[in-house]
Amino acid sequence: MKTKTRKLTTRLLAGIIAAAATFGLAKPADAQEILLTGPLAGAPAVRKLRLHRQGRFEFSPGISFTILDEYRRTMFLGARLGYNFTDWLEIGVWGGYGKLIQMDTYLTDQIQSRNHDRVVRAMGNPLDTERRLTAVNLGPNFDKQLGSLDWILTPQISVIPFRGKLALFQSIYLDTDLYIFGGPAIVGITERANCTDCTSDNVHNFPTSSHVAVAPTFGLGFSFYANQWSALGVEWRFLPIAWNTGGFDTAGGGKDGEFPDNKITSADERFHFQQMLTISWNMNLPTKVRLSE
Repeated sequence: MKTKTRKLTTRLLAGIIAAAATFGLAKPADAQEILLTGPLAGAPAVRKLRLHRQGRFEFSPGISFTILDEYRRTMFLGARLGYNFTDWLEIGVWGGYGKLIQMDTYLTDQIQSRNHDRVVRAMGNPLDTERRLTAVNLGPNFDKQLGSLDWILTPQISVIPFRGKLALFQSIYLDTDLYIFGGPAIVGITERANCTDCTSDNVHNFPTSSHVAVAPTFGLGFSFYANQWSALGVEWRFLPIAWNTGGFDTAGGGKDGEFPDNKITSADERFHFQQMLTISWNMNLPTKVRLSE
């Protein structure tokens, strides 16, 4: 019995001493700075890095599509021109023309189908209730009163914070970079003209007018370099802007001007967070890429 008690006491003492040595007696470790000498002293982290942007002009013809549109989609034919002061900073301008290719959405087709029935009934019965309720908002052809983005021109600054390589199928490697851009956009807009006597006669379409608006624009893009002088570009652009997309009387009356007033004015414009997708082919001059030290 005494022998077992001694063994147990010995084990307890050993455990206490080990715990004290581990937690109470251990000193904090100190890191020692290692100074490189020889050919690696002062060397950069990466050598012979391809500088696809620095000191080069970039010309990027492309096509842009508006997305999430209510009544009309627009396809812009345009280009971006810029100069890269460094590998992470570019100043340039982007522009696009959209009056050549515009397509109505499915919603527009459905509205026009119902509107045609309304016009036919109104011709047979001028006092038709539905005709009187919609006379200020719908002419004989709904697609003729829709708003459209006709052209855009924007000076912009691009910042390129990330770059690297993209591996495709573990055998094809492409240089790529991600950039963020922004600037003021000058936008040409066509929308339903202002009026005070806005009732449709079911024969003539509502007139439209064009004007210029200024709005901010920003977004992000990717460049996938195919060789030393060209790359495939993909951009997602945002354009927050107020305009009357459907030509409807939605505001201007009531206590807070939030109710229809049987007029078409700037009060009927509504804020839209317009989005656009751009695909471009980027060409760089001079054609030979620079290398870092």
